Amino acid sequence: MQASDILAKLVGFDSVVGTPNGEIVEWIGAYLKSFGATVDILVGPEGDRSNLFATIGPRDEPGYILSGHMDVVPANEAGWAGNPFVLRVDGGRLYGRGTSDMKGFLAASLAAVPMLAASPLTRPIHLAFSYDEEAGCRGVPHLIAHLLELCQTPLGVIVGEPSNMRAILAHKGKSAARVILKGRSGHSSRPDLGLNAIHAAAEVLQAAISTAHSLAHGPFEAEFEPPYSSVSVGTIHGGQAVNITPDLCKLEVEARAISSADPATLLTPVYEAAAALERLGFQVQWEELSSYPALSLPRAAPLAGLLTELTGIEPLAAVSYGTEAGLYQRAGLEAIICGPGDIGRAHKPNEFILTDELAACQAMIEALGRRCLA
Repeated sequence: MQASDILAKLVGFDSVVGTPNGEIVEWIGAYLKSFGATVDILVGPEGDRSNLFATIGPRDEPGYILSGHMDVVPANEAGWAGNPFVLRVDGGRLYGRGTSDMKGFLAASLAAVPMLAASPLTRPIHLAFSYDEEAGCRGVPHLIAHLLELCQTPLGVIVGEPSNMRAILAHKGKSAARVILKGRSGHSSRPDLGLNAIHAAAEVLQAAISTAHSLAHGPFEAEFEPPYSSVSVGTIHGGQAVNITPDLCKLEVEARAISSADPATLLTPVYEAAAALERLGFQVQWEELSSYPALSLPRAAPLAGLLTELTGIEPLAAVSYGTEAGLYQRAGLEAIICGPGDIGRAHKPNEFILTDELAACQAMIEALGRRCLA
């Protein structure tokens, strides 16, 4: 199968984040087994979705991991010119949900499998396909926890997020949380008898704003845009009517951290502001939504040099969005980002990838395979 044919099949699986993914896992697993790959299906704690790990070549030798996620964001936005889960071809553009982010990389990897399987590899190529990356990299930690049971310590991990086939050395870390404030409802004419959860949320909101302003003054890491860590509130919901004292308010807040900072620690002032409201009679819940560390690969690292040779392009220093690469690095592995497509097309109507980008990615993977020959 050509990469575009495989992509059409993958896009056809409605593998939206947070939903069961058995169908796409089963299809990929069967495809890989047809070429003699060793395939492990690792069921996550949710019970209805799984990671997939496959090996081509000798499993008892150190090799390279091609890492990608099988889930996609929902496609409920207005503006789609066709069914987002049916690949639409228009010239050199292939439209569909997940084409750039990041089923294009999965398709290019799978298209390279016949060449890899037919080669006398002395070092293996592994495929590590995860679930629920779009919910804050929730699936891949369960795969990483079993990695050394599945293979020898890898020489490096290539995370195929859309990067225009230019390797990326670093990204920010992230931590996100939901704050739930429960007060006491009542008639708005008697505010003294209620506990206004929206008013209380203002304390939490102000803590987030103050922290964000403080972080804008440094510390700095020039390779990022912006070159400092950030905190922001993304959602706030509460209240029923203007004449009812609101007894419930929910906020969602996130931190994006430069490599020298811990994203969860950046949210401490927000957490403390929320916890202080308990003294006023409010019930406070703090729910962690997602957390992953920053990535920081030295330019002199062997993996950075390898990707420069494979792509013919000097690596980009950093991006501000996050990926699973930071989690692999925290596990002690060299990790880098490099994949087809453009992050600017992701999470939008009429997401697309170019056939030339798929071909370039497949060529890179096949070139990596030739580096693993006897």
